[in-house]
Amino acid sequence: MSGITVLDLGRALAGPFCTALLADLGATIIKVEGLGGDTARTWPPFEDAHSLYFDSVNRGKRSVCVDFYSTEGRDILHRLVAGSDVLIENFRAGTLAKMGLDTDTLHRLNPDLVVASVTAFGDRGPLRDAPGLDQVVQGMSGLTSVTGPDAQHTYRFGVSIVDITSGLTCAIGVLAGLLGRSRGVDVRHVSTSLLETAMALGTFQGQQALSLGIEPVPQGNAHPSIAPCGVFRTGSSDLTIAVASDRHWRAFCRIIDAEHLLADERFLDEPARLANRRELTEQIESRLASAGAEHWVELFHGAGIPCGPINGYLAAFDSEQVRALELVQSVRRNDDTLLRLVRGPISVNEQPPRVGSAPPQLGEHTHEVLRELGYDDGEIGDLTVRGIVRAGVSDD
Repeated sequence: MSGITVLDLGRALAGPFCTALLADLGATIIKVEGLGGDTARTWPPFEDAHSLYFDSVNRGKRSVCVDFYSTEGRDILHRLVAGSDVLIENFRAGTLAKMGLDTDTLHRLNPDLVVASVTAFGDRGPLRDAPGLDQVVQGMSGLTSVTGPDAQHTYRFGVSIVDITSGLTCAIGVLAGLLGRSRGVDVRHVSTSLLETAMALGTFQGQQALSLGIEPVPQGNAHPSIAPCGVFRTGSSDLTIAVASDRHWRAFCRIIDAEHLLADERFLDEPARLANRRELTEQIESRLASAGAEHWVELFHGAGIPCGPINGYLAAFDSEQVRALELVQSVRRNDDTLLRLVRGPISVNEQPPRVGSAPPQLGEHTHEVLRELGYDDGEIGDLTVRGIVRAGVSDD
């Protein structure tokens, strides 16, 4: 995406996750923040004064800090719009218009601009203007209802999965918009919402409710459609094992020295194994107890059966596979502190992306970008003194 400029008005997680992915692919990201900055800058966990929440999704960007609602601030926004290929935002509906960036103005300033939006509930319907956050939408969409040990104890995901996947969905929309533009299609606006994305994540669980009228229920760590597939105790630690075909089932029984299970009517096929999952798990765990997890991983991998340990993040980052993929990269912030970050997940021609730069300090590039927009030093100084813009300490 080299040569593509993205005006990033995103905040918190969904919008910034989207633009971080585009930065990984080579786009120039200009993150424009209000005078108070992205609210995520105030969210823990912290490393000294740095929000690691913010740092995790703002790699490879430049930061401009401006008063959105002043006349001069709007002029800066208009100039930025005129020079951008894409504008990304995840404000509540109507906020862009309040900033002087309504649809007609954006098109007048830049007829080729692709605007990408992430809202809470979509661009129509009774909740169009309602506020919404990840966990709220997890609950409303049905995702929470199928997550947890049982129907009486449902949980949110351990990460903000709806925000993250909404950002990913938005990135796909941006790429589609740019492709359409390159082919002469008039693509002005692509949009998604937390609710639309969350409902799409329901896949077969939602389809069961939609087609059969059956309410799915949580299955804990067991797969709702496949058995044996879930977390099993071994002689040393828990192991996730996925036996997803009859061929794997036969190999699995042979490996754990339980070939008698192949003739057991309770386990003859997938529906039978699902119906008798508890008894099957007892049989399996009695066999797995004879050796440690590493022993079983080697044997199962040799038979092509997916399996793996339950890692904490420290163990995951220290794993041989994560190191081989160079998933963790180091950059220096503008205060010279070292920051290790997870790189983007998309490789091109077998080449993984590099983290282009550390997450920016608030307003770190304000003066630099204003000069590129045609402001002279006197004008920039006046805007700074009057509080229209804010510059990071290393900008000049």
